[in-house]
Amino acid sequence: MIRVRDDFRRHQLAIAALFFVLGFQYATWVSRVPALKARLDLSEAEIGLLLMTCGVGAAVSFPLVAVLMRRVGSRLLSALSALALGGVLLALSVVPDYAVTLLVLFCDGVAVGCLNVAMNAQGAELEARFGRTTMSRLHATFSAGSLLAALLASAVTAATDSMAVHFGVAVVVLVALVAVARPALLADGPGTADAQGEAGPEKKDRRRFALPAMATLWMGLAMVFGTVTEGAMNDWSALYLKDVVEASAGIAPLGIAVVSVMMVLARIFADGWRTRFGDGRIVRAGSLLAAGGLALALLSGGVVPTLVGFACVGLGVAAVTPCVYVAAARRGPDALSLVAAMGTTGLLAGPAVIGFVAEGAGLVWGMAAVAASAGVVALCATRIQWPAPAPADPLDAGPALDAT
Repeated sequence: MIRVRDDFRRHQLAIAALFFVLGFQYATWVSRVPALKARLDLSEAEIGLLLMTCGVGAAVSFPLVAVLMRRVGSRLLSALSALALGGVLLALSVVPDYAVTLLVLFCDGVAVGCLNVAMNAQGAELEARFGRTTMSRLHATFSAGSLLAALLASAVTAATDSMAVHFGVAVVVLVALVAVARPALLADGPGTADAQGEAGPEKKDRRRFALPAMATLWMGLAMVFGTVTEGAMNDWSALYLKDVVEASAGIAPLGIAVVSVMMVLARIFADGWRTRFGDGRIVRAGSLLAAGGLALALLSGGVVPTLVGFACVGLGVAAVTPCVYVAAARRGPDALSLVAAMGTTGLLAGPAVIGFVAEGAGLVWGMAAVAASAGVVALCATRIQWPAPAPADPLDAGPALDAT
């Protein structure tokens, strides 16, 4: 017979493929924004609206996602939404004008919202069913998908300028991944005891969907401020290094690189930390590390202290979204959908809010607001009911197949 561990690995790889698909699809079309700009003769403001339209589609998808999660389940919804993202790429390769492009990218945002919730529900179900931590590693594969998409874009555009060829190759990759992953995705179960106990009253009284429980709102707030911190660092770190720290043009981009590398590394190892210390402690300690490290960097000044502070942010916030997704999934699909939508809102609105603060008070205060956001995550984490620690995923513990 095949041991449970082998089944766990098979399901884990299938779900990881979904995270990979989301990162791969997003980086694929974003890499061709300059080509879209040139083909449709768009202004910088119109490009900004395009990017925002995608985020708005994801943010407002909550009611639809909640309904689809209840009616078709995360297994089917994840496959359908992943294929829809492939359809978006094909549509973008032939869009005739700006209005149609806006519509296509709004649909892309809705599909992203659907896949985001469904794949995190799959990851949470995997942890609950097999009693092992894996969500952080799954989130790391999103970054791997983005990296491969960037490499593919570079390779294809070196051979041809055709967006149709580039996106066609990308769609083949997406469809192949979905086809391979689909049979090993998890069927939706009745949920864990924790989920049934917490979400049961909401299932009995449909009116509660309009008034989420306070526990769900605390998770949503943690997600909002966590994604504000993450998004703002990606958008403002290079500018802070250049304008405030007066780093050279070659050093300024290292801000984004340091944050990204630390986040990927932390997510690879965070499941082991979750097992040892528990999700609540990891989120609280990580958020405080991000807040304190960035605050000290702002006070110290200088290139090296700033990069160290940025590294603290990447390390500290890496496990926030995986842990919050697991906690939200245990309260049911409606809670997970709402928390995901709030996270998307933070990712969309956060960098703009930091920009307004920087415009009025200076970029140092804007980055101080980022540090404060990380501190708010730590506060929210004290109000969330975290799941009990599960055993770690032993990557090298014995052969994958063991017949007995």
